[in-house]
Amino acid sequence: MTNTTRRIGLNAHLLNLTGNYRSAGISWYIYHLLQHLEPASDLAYTVFLSEPRARERFSHCALALSRLPTHQPIARIFWEQFIQPIALRRERIDLLHALAFAGPRAIALPWIATVYDLSFMRYPQSFNPINRIYLTWAVRDAVRRANRLIAISESTKRDLVEMFGAPPERVSVIYCGTDAAFVPATDRAALDAWRAQRGITPKMILFVGTIEPRKNVARLLRAFARAKRAARLPHQLVLIGARGWKHAEVDATIAQERIADDVIFAGYISQDELPRWYQAADLFVYPSLYEGFGMPPLDAMACGTPVVTSNAASLPEVVGGAAIQVAPADEAALSDAIARALTDRALREQMIARGLEQSAKFSWEHAGRATSALYRAVLTESQRGATDAAR
Repeated sequence: MTNTTRRIGLNAHLLNLTGNYRSAGISWYIYHLLQHLEPASDLAYTVFLSEPRARERFSHCALALSRLPTHQPIARIFWEQFIQPIALRRERIDLLHALAFAGPRAIALPWIATVYDLSFMRYPQSFNPINRIYLTWAVRDAVRRANRLIAISESTKRDLVEMFGAPPERVSVIYCGTDAAFVPATDRAALDAWRAQRGITPKMILFVGTIEPRKNVARLLRAFARAKRAARLPHQLVLIGARGWKHAEVDATIAQERIADDVIFAGYISQDELPRWYQAADLFVYPSLYEGFGMPPLDAMACGTPVVTSNAASLPEVVGGAAIQVAPADEAALSDAIARALTDRALREQMIARGLEQSAKFSWEHAGRATSALYRAVLTESQRGATDAAR
């Protein structure tokens, strides 16, 4: 390590490599960012976490493992606020990247915080009160004290500016990417064999996400039932994702629409197997009310699957002109879009081609390079400020 090498500390305590539902979301972002941070002689990375499996995945980073069970929120908050400042000094860190909203109150270093979305503000009923209060405090504190904020979409940046008064010039938008495994199927026979092994219908519409009100699943079910009747669709709807809060409306809608035989709850599917599901689907539908980025539509497009989604929050940024976008509350428009995407051959071919082109614009390699560049910019600004203060 040269004398000019700066040490970057990354709080990655939400990283989970067990392969269960905790491996999605923020953990997925952390995993890929760490994998793609730009190797450089002027930056050295130290990752703070409690995930022992990480030793096999991040050879280009130094790992600082904690014995605390930081997968539990209280233990993680305790580590962030009381142990992290000590760990930063011990590891001689020059800049901290807080990878999930919150930085320590006792910190004398420049630091950056990543903010994924403000769903705890937009949909507070989705969070328990303690979690919501902590996240609100953490983001407000980061807006006030962090040198920079990273937002994963322009939509999240707008929310930070409008709801927390974040200075726009201090918020950098760095988009997520798509994993290299999400590609179109090249071996149709292997895909058909996988479908037969899993008992998957050859005519499938797919949704991926937690079964909760913000994902708009009940409206999706009604639109699906309407499209089946109007266009005589032979398709089944497969819902991938854990059941979240207030999912009773989903069950009631299935009963009311009499579509129990046409809806399959697949539950949680590991990230390793997800590409197969996207490849096997004729259509991916994602009418979410609010997303900080929206990885599922991006992954679907990368697999060559047409996408119907909502025009809310960050989703138009992700799909561009490649998907059919509808207002999330417009059930009739959603139903019509589903039918069109499944019956109009020319439209389908256009959506597939545009989806592949659009998904190629997002890469974890670019996210890693942009994040490393931001580290350098913040370090330079901090050093310049310290020099000016010493004069």
